[in-house]
Amino acid sequence: MSKWIDKINSPEDLKRVSLAQLPKVAEEYREHLIDCVSKTGGHLGASLGALDLNIALHYVLNSPQDKICWDVGHQAYVHKMITGRKDRMPTLRQGNGLSGFPSPFESPHDSFIVGHAGTAISQALGLACARDFKKGKERVVAVVGDGALTAGLSFEALNNAGQLKKDMLIILNDNEMSISKNVGAISKYLNKVLTNPLYNRIRADVEKQLEKFPRLRRLANFSLESMKHLFVPGIIFEELGFRYFGPVDGHDIVGLVGTLNKVLSLHECCLLHVITKKGKGCDWAEKDAEKLHGVTPFNVRTGEKIKSPVELEKEKEEGILYTDAFANALLHLAEKDPRIVAVTAAMPSGTGLLKFQEKFPERFFDVGIAEQHAVTFAGALATGGMKPVCAIYSTFLQRAYDQLIHDVALQRQNVVFGIDRAGIVGADGATHNGVFDIGYLGSIPHAVIGAPKDEYEMEHMLKLALNCPNLFALRYPRGHIPKMYSSLSPQPFDIGEGEILKDGQDVTLLALGSTVEIALKAHELLKHEGVDAQVINMRFASPLDERMLCTAASKRRLIFTLEEHVLSGGFGSRVLEWYEQHDLSPERVRRLALPDEFIEHGLRETLLDRCGLSPEKVTQRVLSEIRMKDIASGTL
Repeated sequence: MSKWIDKINSPEDLKRVSLAQLPKVAEEYREHLIDCVSKTGGHLGASLGALDLNIALHYVLNSPQDKICWDVGHQAYVHKMITGRKDRMPTLRQGNGLSGFPSPFESPHDSFIVGHAGTAISQALGLACARDFKKGKERVVAVVGDGALTAGLSFEALNNAGQLKKDMLIILNDNEMSISKNVGAISKYLNKVLTNPLYNRIRADVEKQLEKFPRLRRLANFSLESMKHLFVPGIIFEELGFRYFGPVDGHDIVGLVGTLNKVLSLHECCLLHVITKKGKGCDWAEKDAEKLHGVTPFNVRTGEKIKSPVELEKEKEEGILYTDAFANALLHLAEKDPRIVAVTAAMPSGTGLLKFQEKFPERFFDVGIAEQHAVTFAGALATGGMKPVCAIYSTFLQRAYDQLIHDVALQRQNVVFGIDRAGIVGADGATHNGVFDIGYLGSIPHAVIGAPKDEYEMEHMLKLALNCPNLFALRYPRGHIPKMYSSLSPQPFDIGEGEILKDGQDVTLLALGSTVEIALKAHELLKHEGVDAQVINMRFASPLDERMLCTAASKRRLIFTLEEHVLSGGFGSRVLEWYEQHDLSPERVRRLALPDEFIEHGLRETLLDRCGLSPEKVTQRVLSEIRMKDIASGTL
């Protein structure tokens, strides 16, 4: 028996389905979505929650002429299916496959690349203004998760949009979740609105009657404005200049279509409040919406994670997650020092801080999706005599660059930053790869940037960080700590001090953080090729271990820097600049890093190999450079 969705390859095809059949269409999309994501992994909960809304929007709008701005595209998987990408869903988040987020390079139905929260209202307002300049007729809709309303950018945009009053619609997709449970006054406010739908019903009835008595409209509007405060105290959206509608059931797809048609016909600056359930239609996803926000391949019936043979084999070589090593070290140190507090931006689970939250709830702060506020807030905590540790993903911390400079470094405050997901993250792709942090932190005076290779270095570095007078960042990758480090004897170290892991006479490999493992494996491969390589774990990108650099330069041999960061402004650049400043033969330095480009999604190991950072590719590069040097010197 053929399915409805087999006939839908565009929004035009969807419109040929009768309104009464849309619930059946939604059921089929839900089944197909769960099946696809069970094989590829992805953001299941958010896309299930917004599934009915995706369908209703495309039933009413005319995409791509009409524009939909998604606030974080993880709620847009069904949008991808409706707009001609259903057959490619098995490639979701895979190398050379569909992105896990919207992308205009993938489809004209995607207005923007969207991987970070808080952008949709600004983008929708920009499109609405551009439309009016060109005297266009397209409709513009922003779909905003309630978690995004903890982002300052959202409020900056709301303030401006309410002032300009452009013909645009903001849909507030309210599921009481971002990734973790939403926090803060805005979340409480939305819950209050949710319990007071009476105002909108009365307003709609009164306005319908007023169509018969135009002269009474002005007086009635004044009365309605006064009345709303009785039902919805301080209704913030109308005060900001929007026509507020809702809350409405985000899973009543027929009702959604009717509501969207009515609201869009007003041609005003409107906000529609839609109530959804994250993980809707998948029992185990509904029960644990946070855990099922982003998933790896799983069993469709139970939700149990499915591991490939490669993953199972790799686990034998791996220790605990770097994230857990950071969380354990922080918890251990916090038990001894009551001044230590933890700050995160809506990621208590992703940053490993749930145990800290449980043990020290009064010393834990989840500030919502508000990285700028998190950094400034942490700086003020330090001013007040506390020892703040701010755990934020590398790709999200870059949103707070000014605060890092102005509110922490310039103030000479000791704030520790646990920079998780530093390097290539894999399936989430270009929006989430943490490959710029050394560049943006390295330009800040006196900032310390450390990269621990294992558990011991993580805790020791965190101790150093908590007693450092300046901004101190620890960057570590998404992934497990290699078990190969367990055979190494840990040694205490100071800020800016590296260690020689393998001595050698032919070349020197200066490795940082996650690339120490790569350098050690390359050392073994080079040995088979008759090349004796020295491997140095530099530990710090700033300050550099000058003694190690001087010793390496004195050997008059090639020096290779390895880092999981873009080439420009990274660890290798800092080493090269240091050698140039000290007139120590910078021409012998070769930098192995990620290319200066946005790296798309795929398996982390595959991407590293493609970028020349696998042990095999490092070995090939070293051998090639040795050969070229020998040719140039006439020894070959």
